[in-house]
Amino acid sequence: MDRAAAVELIRGLVAIPSLSRQEAPASAWLVEQMRANGYDRAFVDGAGNAVGELGDPSAPRTIVLLGHIDTVPGNIPVRIEASAGGDLLYGRGSVDAKGPLASFVCGAARFGSAAARAAGLRVVVVGAVEEEAATSKGARFIAARFDGVTEPIPHACIIGEPSHWNRVTLGYKGRLLLDLTADQPMAHTAGPDASVASVVVDLWNWVTAQAAAHNRGKDKAFDQLSPSLRRFVTSTNTEMHDLVEAQFAWRLPVGFDAAALMAGLRAWPLAHLRDGHTRFEFHFRGEERAWRGDRNNPLVRSFLAGVRTEDPAASLGFVLKTGTSDMNVVAPGWKCPIVAYGPGDSALDHTPNEHLPLDEYWKAVNVIRHTLAAFGNQQESNRSDE
Repeated sequence: MDRAAAVELIRGLVAIPSLSRQEAPASAWLVEQMRANGYDRAFVDGAGNAVGELGDPSAPRTIVLLGHIDTVPGNIPVRIEASAGGDLLYGRGSVDAKGPLASFVCGAARFGSAAARAAGLRVVVVGAVEEEAATSKGARFIAARFDGVTEPIPHACIIGEPSHWNRVTLGYKGRLLLDLTADQPMAHTAGPDASVASVVVDLWNWVTAQAAAHNRGKDKAFDQLSPSLRRFVTSTNTEMHDLVEAQFAWRLPVGFDAAALMAGLRAWPLAHLRDGHTRFEFHFRGEERAWRGDRNNPLVRSFLAGVRTEDPAASLGFVLKTGTSDMNVVAPGWKCPIVAYGPGDSALDHTPNEHLPLDEYWKAVNVIRHTLAAFGNQQESNRSDE
C-alpha cells in the first residue's frame, strides 16, 4: 500500500458518517478495504466492530490495535485543502479517531501477512463501535473475546487515539457519571425552606469540597480528582413539586475509591437535610478505572525503534491524558503492555475545525509498520533467549 492508497482509505472512511450506534456502513466498508489490502481475515464481529487479522491464528503472540470507528455529531464537509505545511484532511472523525484507526489499518497492511507469520505474530486490527457513547460496546466485546479462556490475552495492545505521530499516551484518567433528580413540594420563595435548586447547589459545593481535600498537595492534573457540573435544569411538575435534574461528572485519578464516593453521595441527603422535604434519586453510570502504563516494556521499546526508523532525528514523547479511552476498558483485564497512539492534534477532537495533516498521517502509518516489525523481532529474540 503506497501513500496515495493510504490517503484514499482515510478520506473514504471519514466520508462515511458513523455516529455511535450507527457505525454499520463504515464497518462494512472498512472490512472490504482490509480484504483488498492483504489481510488474512476480515469480518464484522458480533458487536459490529470492523476486525482484520494478519498472521497465523495460532501464532504464539498476539498484538491488538484497537481503534474506534464511531464519531460524535457534527457535519464537517470532507475535503483535502492545501496549506503551507502540507495537505489537510477535513471531516468529522479525521482526528478522533478515524485517523489513528486508518493508520493502524494501513500500517499493518504495509507490515504484511508474510512478515507477521515469519515473526510468529498475529496482528488484530479493530475498528470498535460506541467508544464515544460512554458504553464502549466494541471494546468490551474484544476484551471478552481475548479473556484468557475464549482466546489468550494479548501480549500487547495499541489504542487508537490522537497524540501526534511521535508521541504515545501511557495513561488515561477514569470516569464516573451521576444523573440525579431532586424534588420537593412547592414553597413560596419568601418562606423559610431552602429551594430544591439551592439544596442541589449545596450538594455540588460538597462535591467540590471533597475534591479539593483529595487534591491537596497534588500538583499534576492526572493525579487530581476533577468534578464537573454538566447539567442543571429546574422545573415544576403538575403535582406541584419543584424539580432539579442535574448531571455531575468526575475524572478519576489512578487508585481512586469510586465506591466510597458513591456511598458518600447517597448518604449526603440523610446527613445534611433534616426536614425530609427533599427527595433525591441517584443514577451512577459510565464508571471506568484510571490506568497508567509504564515505559519499560517491549511495546514501548518497539515504538522507540519505530519512530527512529521513520525519522532518525526524532524522539518518542510520552503523555498522560485527563480524558478516557478504550484503554480504560481493556487494560485492567489484560494487564499487558499498552499505549495509545495516532496522528493528529487532540485539541481538535469534537471541534468544528477538526482536520488531519496528511504528512503526519503518513508518518504514523509508517511508524505502525516499523513498530510491528520491531515488536516481532524483539519477541523473536526473546524466544531465542529462552
